[in-house]
Amino acid sequence: MIPAMPATAAASRSAARQASTAALRFGRLASMGAVTVLILVAGVWASWGSAQYVMLTKGRERGTIEVARCSRDVCSGPYTPLSHGSEARDRVDIEKSVAVRKGRVYSVVVKPGSDDVVRSGPAGVLYSWVPMGGALLLASVVVAGGLRRTRFAWVLAGSGIALLTTAFVTV
Repeated sequence: MIPAMPATAAASRSAARQASTAALRFGRLASMGAVTVLILVAGVWASWGSAQYVMLTKGRERGTIEVARCSRDVCSGPYTPLSHGSEARDRVDIEKSVAVRKGRVYSVVVKPGSDDVVRSGPAGVLYSWVPMGGALLLASVVVAGGLRRTRFAWVLAGSGIALLTTAFVTV
């Protein structure tokens, strides 16, 4: 027969177990929260690279490009200015994607100090924020699984799906 433990020893073991459980729970919440924030910041960082030119157009050169040639990663064509102070160019480059086709004309914004352009208008804004849509979807999985906040995860996932779907339809 096993001798009975004194009440104080059992109570201290129970308190230690509760403390370790609370510490593990806090560690899980802190680490998953940090991963979620990191994913969302990375999504904003990846999107802002082209979104800044599309969204903050004051003082930038705006015009159109008629895509004449496409290589593996880049399409190019002549640039026709639409804004005051912008000059015509024989050739500007735009990143080749599913949204750029040879023979089509797109409204664009010229990146300062280069002959590279990005799409402007609603299609350009939505297309530039596509990485953020992917980050929202990925963060929703972390929030649901790691933080166990299913309602907030559904909001993140719904926002990501709405952004990606709208970009797909618009572009």
